[in-house]
Amino acid sequence: MIRWWTLVFIFSISLHALSDSEVLKRADGFMQTGTKSDQFRAYNDYKNLYLRAIMSNDDKLRFHSLQGIVSSGRKLHIDVSQYSKELSSDDFTHSYQQPISKSISKTKDNENIKVTSSNKLESVLWKDERLVLKFDNELALKQINYFTLYDSKNQKYKYVFDIHASMLSKSKNLRKDGITRIKVAQYDSSTIRLVIENNEKLDVKFKNENNELIINIEFISQSSTDEAEKIVTPTRVDRNKIIVIDAGHGGKDPGAVGYKRYREKVIVLQIAQELSDILRVRGYQVYMTRNSDTYTKLSYRTEYANEKNADIFVSIHANAAPEKNADKAQGIECYFLSPSRSDRATSVAEKENSADMSDMNKYGKESFLNFLNHHKILASNKLAIDLQRGMLSSANKLYSNVHDGGVREGPFWVLVGAQMPAVLVEVGFITHKTEAIRLVDSEYQNKLALGMADGIERYFKNN
Repeated sequence: MIRWWTLVFIFSISLHALSDSEVLKRADGFMQTGTKSDQFRAYNDYKNLYLRAIMSNDDKLRFHSLQGIVSSGRKLHIDVSQYSKELSSDDFTHSYQQPISKSISKTKDNENIKVTSSNKLESVLWKDERLVLKFDNELALKQINYFTLYDSKNQKYKYVFDIHASMLSKSKNLRKDGITRIKVAQYDSSTIRLVIENNEKLDVKFKNENNELIINIEFISQSSTDEAEKIVTPTRVDRNKIIVIDAGHGGKDPGAVGYKRYREKVIVLQIAQELSDILRVRGYQVYMTRNSDTYTKLSYRTEYANEKNADIFVSIHANAAPEKNADKAQGIECYFLSPSRSDRATSVAEKENSADMSDMNKYGKESFLNFLNHHKILASNKLAIDLQRGMLSSANKLYSNVHDGGVREGPFWVLVGAQMPAVLVEVGFITHKTEAIRLVDSEYQNKLALGMADGIERYFKNN
């Protein structure tokens, strides 16, 4: 029997009327704008080009599409480690020898291709209380990726700039009164990383002028910090929306069984009911695929969402790991549907799909075409990111060391056939002692549900 992801590849080719070069040009154009929406569109285009390249055995196109996937994925903080690994693998670099240019060089020993940057950092200095990084060439906005991190354990804020360039000197530590640490170093062969670390929140703004990156750093008073945190959660959106919440497993299918024999089907139903209550109070129309300990076929779950004309579909699950890794595997993760080649995503999907694999024969061609609807994949990706951010933000307010497992792509059968943005949430590892104890605690369940509700509101507000 032909595997389902092979059919996905075939169908993806038939969906596009544009030529490869036109799609590649469009994707590169989206990356130029620097907006998150266009970066999502670019990421989606690069992924489709990659599928075309696989089917047509076009190594040149595969090389360019992999570069695009890695670049756009990193900007969106999507796990692209498998694509990055493929891009740098020996087998791949031997199969496609790109002509030498300023941005690509060959090693003399093994003729492998390595991507490096044509921009060089010439100096780093303070100028009128602003940090100025000067390069030998003009920087494009797409060469700068800025993001922030918060270390809840050590209560430190990190402001990170990844710049597509290389340094002429060794790493540097800079000083500024009141700031814990500022360091600039070569992160990899084509990326300089600047990290501004502080115990208190900072207001960091930057602008790109010609060949200079100018960074302005200001301190924030505690009162303004509190006020800023108050407005993180959306205050008003259009709540005339229909949401279907799916509590994974149920009835004869217990799902994962973890620490102290805690059962996945019980925990996820409790969280789903909490989320349903919160959303209904906020004015949404909410339906649940199951509201008790009953078995529900995977195919029915998305069929039910389609029948209700749902605006979004959220399937809630708890992850599990083999006994030998039980004390290590942890974290909240969000998945959207994709024929992912990530080992991690595949193993998680196999666990969630195992209860009812007979459904595969039922969907056929139409479901695969639905699955490959570009707008739905893009929207599901955005929804997954908002849900992930919401849960982490909410849980971190009261709990330490809430692990971020990231937003990932996976071949989850429960999401196939959904005609709306659909996401599968793994609320944590039921096999990890700390996470399992939290997952059965009603207060922690409430924090996760509140975070998901806030993420859903943020998604509707921005889309």
